[in-house]
Amino acid sequence: MNIELNLKVRNQVFKKHYQSTYKKIKNVTSIVCISLFGMSFLNVANAANSNKVIHTYFIAAETGFDPVATNDLYSAGIDDSIFETLYTYDYLARPFKLIPQTAASLPQISEDGLTYTIHIKPNIFFADDPVFKGKKRELTSYDYAYSFKRIIDPNLRSPNSDLFDGKLVGTDELIEKAKQTGALNYHQPIEGIQTPDKYTLILKLKEKDYNLPMILAHTPTAAMAKEVVDTYKDAQGFVLSHPVGTGPYYLSKWIRGSRIVLKANPNYRGFIWNFKSDDPDDKKIIADMTGKKMPQIGVVDIQIIPESQSQWLAFRQKRLDWFDVTPSLSPKILENGKLKSEYIEQGITLNTSPDLSGYYTFWNMQDPIVGGLSKEKIALRRAMSMAFSHDRYLSIVNNNTGLPLYSIIPTNVVGYDENFKTSRPYNIQAANLLLDKYQYRIGKDGYRTLPNGKPLVIYYSTPVSNSSIASTEFWQRSLEKIHIRLIVKSMQFPEYLKAQKQCSVQMGLQGWIADYPDGDNFLQLFYGKNIHVSNFNCVSIPQFNALYKKSKSLPAGPERQALFLEMMRLLEVYASVLPIYTPNKNFVIQPYVQGFKNHPQLRTPWLYIDTKQ
Repeated sequence: MNIELNLKVRNQVFKKHYQSTYKKIKNVTSIVCISLFGMSFLNVANAANSNKVIHTYFIAAETGFDPVATNDLYSAGIDDSIFETLYTYDYLARPFKLIPQTAASLPQISEDGLTYTIHIKPNIFFADDPVFKGKKRELTSYDYAYSFKRIIDPNLRSPNSDLFDGKLVGTDELIEKAKQTGALNYHQPIEGIQTPDKYTLILKLKEKDYNLPMILAHTPTAAMAKEVVDTYKDAQGFVLSHPVGTGPYYLSKWIRGSRIVLKANPNYRGFIWNFKSDDPDDKKIIADMTGKKMPQIGVVDIQIIPESQSQWLAFRQKRLDWFDVTPSLSPKILENGKLKSEYIEQGITLNTSPDLSGYYTFWNMQDPIVGGLSKEKIALRRAMSMAFSHDRYLSIVNNNTGLPLYSIIPTNVVGYDENFKTSRPYNIQAANLLLDKYQYRIGKDGYRTLPNGKPLVIYYSTPVSNSSIASTEFWQRSLEKIHIRLIVKSMQFPEYLKAQKQCSVQMGLQGWIADYPDGDNFLQLFYGKNIHVSNFNCVSIPQFNALYKKSKSLPAGPERQALFLEMMRLLEVYASVLPIYTPNKNFVIQPYVQGFKNHPQLRTPWLYIDTKQ
């Protein structure tokens, strides 16, 4: 089955599964044995072998290790190794299946869908740290209540505050009081977050939220100990350099922007690998891993390697244990989507899976040149969109890896519409005519001016990398065809993220990987209240905002899907953002690595694998 068809089939299956998920969770009224979900937690922490070292890499620098403070992919991979959320995902299950992590079972949900009761397993302990004064520090419901309040604390300005925005009863009042007094009262009882005992957490919602269980599996909702924050917080109130959690690993070494070393946490309870799958491709993984005490890996050594050629060279020299094949190197390694025979003969394997992500070119809607909702500004952005060819981009920049993306919601995510047709076709002639109509005239130098006669210059910001260079060069050639001058501004990745949140990037490329596999997580990127949080487009369209808020109270189904479609059409009408593509992930893996399978929602493969070395 070809990749595109396979994605469509998977999406249909996932839709059917997702629509029944809430009903299944709601019917859980007793504690469920976690071994049923593939992870039987036992006191087997000593299974980790310090001689088993995984060598891997990030393509961009981390920003720190406080789940509330960060929302970039690279920091999240470390956070997920050190901290734990209430829920996680089954390693092999496709469609994705939510399973308990520190919770004893899936949540018990009241008949009206507004009250979630969550029981936390006893005897889960934080990693040892001097702040605990030589005592074992047990994880409790109070830690989650405290951590959730950190997310909503307006003084911390968490980039993840949208997760609980307007959801829990009493939080709006608590936030408003914190804004007035300058400090959030963490001790003040609120109806929306209750802890009747140290193993019970009760969440009360203002309105139904069918995505809440998945939000509780998202990294920022992981548990932090208050005494750790009080002792190690920086001037902004974050603990970016001294993380202490209950997860399988602890931070052993950190050279900022260069190297991160994790070591197995002796206090971690461990689990028995017992995941199931009907996928024939998973047979060897199951045979190699079933029954093993996890984690097996004692040390995870992560380097920051931005350039793909350097990554590939390190993999060939066995200094990396896997390599995420980049578009530029795809022709060297793959042939017709398959691993070339020369690598198969060496025992190298290939794991291919669709990514739950989308890449978008965006314009800053608050920028005086490209922003705004006036007709001439819409015409400018629309013309630039029409000068862009998805097919040529995938061919030239991505070596035909990935799928063109025309809607905001990418393939294989609930809410994706395979019948969506864009109203912005690639058409250079029409783009030029549109600019002419709105008085963007061509000057003597061959480039267009603004309607007021001043020079029109577009600044395209990008993180430093080979792939970014290829993308910017493509955009420069594209805009040359409509007589628009584009100047590239390169910056380091953390600087780029900061500039986005400050709405100071005029035009750029942004990738978004699903925090949870639902279209809501992509549409929230354009919700007005999320500006300076996750809204990199810095856009606020009143009609869109109203539709988005309405969609939050609906389950996946035709009514919500109609709202999703209307929102995506609005973003097209105002031409605030241009969806580009959805990538496929192709990992090549060393022969001695066992159990590796890419999971778009799990960023800690070292927790689920073994090595024969």
